[in-house]
Amino acid sequence: MACYPENYPEKKVCDEMNYSRQMSESIRLGVVLAAAGGFMDAYSYMCRDEVFANAQTGNMLLLGINLSAKNWNQALHYLFPVLAFAIGIALADIIRFRSREEQFLHWRQISVFIEAAVLFCVSFFPQGLNTAANSLTSLACGIQVESFRKIHGNGIATTMCIGNLRSATQHMCDYIHSKNKVSRDKGLLYYGIIFCFVTGAVIGNLFVRMWKERAILVCSAILFLAFIMMFVDMEKDKRENREEKSSLY
Repeated sequence: MACYPENYPEKKVCDEMNYSRQMSESIRLGVVLAAAGGFMDAYSYMCRDEVFANAQTGNMLLLGINLSAKNWNQALHYLFPVLAFAIGIALADIIRFRSREEQFLHWRQISVFIEAAVLFCVSFFPQGLNTAANSLTSLACGIQVESFRKIHGNGIATTMCIGNLRSATQHMCDYIHSKNKVSRDKGLLYYGIIFCFVTGAVIGNLFVRMWKERAILVCSAILFLAFIMMFVDMEKDKRENREEKSSLY
């Protein structure tokens, strides 16, 4: 929704406010997605031969080590998830490019639904198909990392922590130096998402111990919850936009 004509300087501020409130950027959705991200990494590492679902830097490191040792089969074990992660990113962009604003489902809802469906399928893969299971899990992670890149207008990843840790620490240092409460709030938001990621990993490990390969069904359910939450946030956004529009006239 455009609150002002194009030549009004206030338009940029208003658009940024609307953008920061869109359904894919709510804090509660970010919490759920971060927990799912931690769950997927714990599952792939603890249950699927110590491969990372999200941390592709770790996979690339292990790929290089195995290539140098001429462990070709083990190298493929890490190469395929990296490639699948990239394909997941591309798939999310394809969904975005082909989506239409008037369609019933937002393109990010389609992405998270596909992610949940992929993980549902992974739960039925036996240990003999761990490479395929890891590749599909990384595909789902790639979809998520590309589809959900911001929370409240802040660039926050829900599938990895290194960038969040840097941003959180930077904002807290800025708060200590300048006493800027906005920096404090942003820093706490980043640290909170990291905490949710770690919590997801704890939950993931607990379910792996109980359900083994089937544990990823819990993560699929978490993502389906995110899919439902986006309907609620969509209606909230529409209501707020109508109220804001009516207050301008």
